[in-house]
Order: sequence, then structure tokens, then C-alpha cells
Amino acid sequence: MKSMTGYAYCESANENTTVSVEIKGYNNRFLDLSIYLPPWLPSLEPELREYISARFMRGKIEASVRIKEHNQDLSVTINEKAAAAYKTAIEALAKKLGIKEKPGLGTLLGLEGVLETETARDAERYRLLVEPVLASAADRFEAERAREGKHTEENILSHLSILEKSVQMISALVPELELAIKENLRERFTEILGGSGIDENRILAETAVLLMKYTISEELSRLSSHLAEFRSETERNPSPGKKLDFLCQEINREVNTIGSKTQALDVSRAVVEMKNALENIREQLRNVE
Repeated sequence: MKSMTGYAYCESANENTTVSVEIKGYNNRFLDLSIYLPPWLPSLEPELREYISARFMRGKIEASVRIKEHNQDLSVTINEKAAAAYKTAIEALAKKLGIKEKPGLGTLLGLEGVLETETARDAERYRLLVEPVLASAADRFEAERAREGKHTEENILSHLSILEKSVQMISALVPELELAIKENLRERFTEILGGSGIDENRILAETAVLLMKYTISEELSRLSSHLAEFRSETERNPSPGKKLDFLCQEINREVNTIGSKTQALDVSRAVVEMKNALENIREQLRNVE
């Protein structure tokens, strides 16, 4: 079981380039992936998106790639037309204002569009630099999610044990509950008929109807099955979040039915404990992949 929250940072540098990758994870029902790259390197996004999507199934994930170049090849050109246009405009303004100073070379070079620079960048070279750093960051991110997920799993299983023990306790009470239904029905017949002329077949028929209406054996059987499937899913599925969400809905349905079918004090107390345990499980599942 893995958490959806986590953080990882990895950096690698050589004499010319430093590459760093930062990954952040938050809770989300589905996979929501955002990748941030230098504006001059958008061609890497599809490959990085495919790699991260293959490793993580759920959560809002933000992956940021930063690249610093120390000894880059840079070509510089001067836009003479832009410089001339600036010079003409500035001189015209100076004449109108009665200023004799003319714009110097330093002033013109500092104006937008006059000095143009271009860095020679090979996308394939950057891909080879980014990939191992991304892989290391993803490994750390996965390990962090697994570490946090282990604590979450322990918490979930502790509440699951409460549900399982409650089911065992209620199941042990079923014969007593059914007997109480039969005895209550017999007492009602005796009270109405004054102890004479009691039709045993009628009592048996009415008892069967009441047992079908109020017995909780089927609900307990389905609930036990859901709990067993829940525990099995946590053991065999590395990303069980969606399935466990569904099982929680089914478990909640059976618990509510049990609570509505019987008013026995011990059962009512157990139902309250099961609802509290289930709510804690559902809260924890919000952060499970």
C-alpha cells in the first residue's frame, strides 16, 4: 500500500550542466500530472509524462525539471535595423526637447531587440542528462510514498480488526436473537389468546416471516466476505485504493442494514463501533494510491 503524498528531490552536475528534478505528490482520486520544463525544452514532455504515468497510478503529481548551464555555447548577433530605429527615434525626441546629447552605444545595446543571443541546444543531449535524474527522483518519491503508506496500512488494518471482531461477536449472538424473536412472538400469541387455543402452525409461520424480516445472518455473511476481500486486497494489490473505496461502500451498506434490523443493545453498540472504525478507514483511504 502506498500513500499519494510525498516529496523527492534529486540533482546531478558535471562541468557544463546541472540538472535537478523535484517531484511533489498530493491526494487526488485520479492521476493528475503536471510537468514543468525549461521553456526551450518542451520536446521532452511527452516522454517524461509517459514515464511518470507508468510508475504512479493515482494522485496529483507535480514534476519540475531545472537545468543550469555553466559553459554554454552562445551566439550573439546585433539587430542593426532595430538599433538604427532606436537611434533615429531618440535623436528626434532629443531635438524636440532641446537636448544635444546623442544615445551612446551602451544605451542602444541595452534596448530590447538590439542584442540577440541564441544558445545552441541539443534536445537529445538534455534527454540523456534528464532521464537518470528523473529516474532517481522517481525512486525516492516512490520510496517516500511506500514509507508513508506502510503507516497508513497499519492504521487501516487496526480498524479492520475492530470490524472483524464486531462481526464475530454479533454472529455469536444470532442464535440468541432468533430465539428471542420466537419467544416474543409466542408471548404475544399467549397474551392475545389468553393461553388457550394456540395454533402452533400459525406461530411457526409467523416466526418464519419475522425471521426473514429481522434476521441478520445474510448481512453478516456478506459483511464477512467483504472484510476478507478487503484484507486480501491490501496484501495482493500494490495500488488498492479504488477497490478499497468500493468495498467500504459495500461494508457500510451491510452495517447500516444490520443496525436497522435489530435493536438489541449489544448489537447496537457493535454497529456504532463498526461505523466509527469504517469512517476512520475511509478517511485514511483518501491518501492511498
